[in-house]
Amino acid sequence: MAPTNVVVIAAVSDAALNQIAGVAADVAAIDARGWFDGEARAGSPAWHDRGHGRAEHPANSRDARDRLLATAEVILVSFPVPLDLRARSPRLRWVHQTPAGASNLLRTDLWGSDVVVTTSRGQADTRQPYAEYALGSLLHFARGLAQAHLDQVRHEFAPRSYAPLLLQDKTVCIVGAGGIGQAVGRLCAAAGMRVVGTRRSVTPGEALPAGFSRLEPAGRLLELLAESDAVVVCCQWTQETTNLIGAAAFAAMKPGAILVNVARGEIIDEEALIAALAEGKLRGAALDVYVGEFSGPPDRRLWDDPRVLITPHISGGSDAPQSRPVDLFCDNLRAYLAGRPLVNAIEWERGY
Repeated sequence: MAPTNVVVIAAVSDAALNQIAGVAADVAAIDARGWFDGEARAGSPAWHDRGHGRAEHPANSRDARDRLLATAEVILVSFPVPLDLRARSPRLRWVHQTPAGASNLLRTDLWGSDVVVTTSRGQADTRQPYAEYALGSLLHFARGLAQAHLDQVRHEFAPRSYAPLLLQDKTVCIVGAGGIGQAVGRLCAAAGMRVVGTRRSVTPGEALPAGFSRLEPAGRLLELLAESDAVVVCCQWTQETTNLIGAAAFAAMKPGAILVNVARGEIIDEEALIAALAEGKLRGAALDVYVGEFSGPPDRRLWDDPRVLITPHISGGSDAPQSRPVDLFCDNLRAYLAGRPLVNAIEWERGY
């Protein structure tokens, strides 16, 4: 029997590569870490070096990479993903992406293809960094820390400008109470906040996630925003969620609300955000993502506003090794070899 060729493009550790190879005797784990860096960065401009720490490899030709892909039955990728992976991999049956966001693949020829694609959505050790980023962003604006930078630049204090806000007993709305959203909710609850949130669908009578006091279907978002002092966007980017946080959402928010986005930039209507800032509607906005982040810099109207904190999509990063995506991949690989369904397979119509 021919081996199952698993081409590992993702920047995983040597131990992880050995773990994949050890799943079964007929698995051939092919080390291609770093081979596709130049290709994978197509559409991810040089000014925006994402610094994923890929392994260094000797230069190789397009022909060599094509010959490698021609043997692939399974591919493990991270981000960014080569745009034409499906076209170059005639034997390809399954791709696993170590990040959680399915929208990473929208620009690739994998989207809507005949290949099964799975993600690491909901894996425990990827959630805490997002939760800490979200809470840190809330504290940044609640304690007025943006003012500290202005004071430092001017070499003059303006104590009254800090106007500190106590997060305890304030309400935070988690837009998208999936794995990451629930982690954000738990951490906010631990800080003394009241946590409410939305999910695509909610089953009547089901137990609330830890730390949540209320969970509603997506259609009741505006109702929750009206009672929330802070909003954290954690949902998947789909057709349904494009510009979800738009003019109506900003109008529904309480004056002085804090907005945090750790999902995808396209979920927020940036023109509506700019208008809300101009009206003084928001205390601040933390954007780890923004519209068009893979093709150019942020809108200068946002980047130049001291009430907006913009970071380069680093909310999921940490110094801790993330083993769960590889563990999930290996579990799925065993299922694949046995002909069983795979966990976290993307439903193309749903968008994740």
